[in-house]
Amino acid sequence: MAPSTVTLTVQSRGKPIRKLPKEVQILSDTSTQELYNQLAIASGYSIHRLRITKAADRAVVPNSKDSTIEQNGLTDKTVLHVKDLGPQISWRTVFIVEYFGPLLIPILFLHPLRPYLYYNFDNIPQPTDIQRLVCALLVVHFLKREYETVFVHRFSNATMPARNIVKNSGHYWLLAGCNIAYWVFRPDSSAATGRVSPAIVYTGLALYVFGELANFNTHLVLRNLRRPGTTERGIPSGFGFSAVTCPNYFFEVVSWVGIYLVSGLSWSVLFFIAVAAGQMALWAKKKERNYRKEFGDKYKRKRYAMIPGLI
Repeated sequence: MAPSTVTLTVQSRGKPIRKLPKEVQILSDTSTQELYNQLAIASGYSIHRLRITKAADRAVVPNSKDSTIEQNGLTDKTVLHVKDLGPQISWRTVFIVEYFGPLLIPILFLHPLRPYLYYNFDNIPQPTDIQRLVCALLVVHFLKREYETVFVHRFSNATMPARNIVKNSGHYWLLAGCNIAYWVFRPDSSAATGRVSPAIVYTGLALYVFGELANFNTHLVLRNLRRPGTTERGIPSGFGFSAVTCPNYFFEVVSWVGIYLVSGLSWSVLFFIAVAAGQMALWAKKKERNYRKEFGDKYKRKRYAMIPGLI
């Protein structure tokens, strides 16, 4: 059957979009991505700044080259709402910026800023080997994050609201950067006074190395589930996935527990772990729900979303 021309009624939702056309004509077998392209060109907005929903049920019309007008139930005179999501920034850029802070801050706190941060101490000794080791572990961890952001991760959404960069960066720059570096590198910290036993240090190093390598492997598995340029994904399997929904989060926690042990059980590291693990647990549970909804009976349901036997 030959495709038909569909006339869609277009309305702004929320903040008015001045140049948005009142109607748009498009073939029924055209991709919804092309619909976004037409409205983006007409309005003068980035395609990533627009969200299109059906007025009748508020269902989102996907920005996808694999989804057609007809498949989404868009017929003649269907009313569409177009929302301006505001200024956008790429996910990749956000990740690069948020990880750059805790990558650089430990180095600055341990060396050039050390005399100014701890000016109230009568004597400011040189950093100990343990403090240098913690600094190296933090730098390697966030260098790995930066590498994964540039070369490994594939993002289902191209952009996020630009304002999110402040919130996301604050979490890492303040909690993982300033908070940990200041307290662990103090002249009176456990890492500075030699109160960390070799057994704890070596155990921490073993957990750190295992967690980092296992986490990286999980990210490679997740990358290979998504074809470049698509949002489709398969069911993940492999090391860790039989136990929990998101082993990448579990291995992330293992790695940070390693840093916690090497730091001499610093409360600042433990505080960051608690905050980060709480957020990751929420993401993991949401991911489990999404897998069950998306894959149905094909997906083997997990009892634990992030930490085996616990969460």
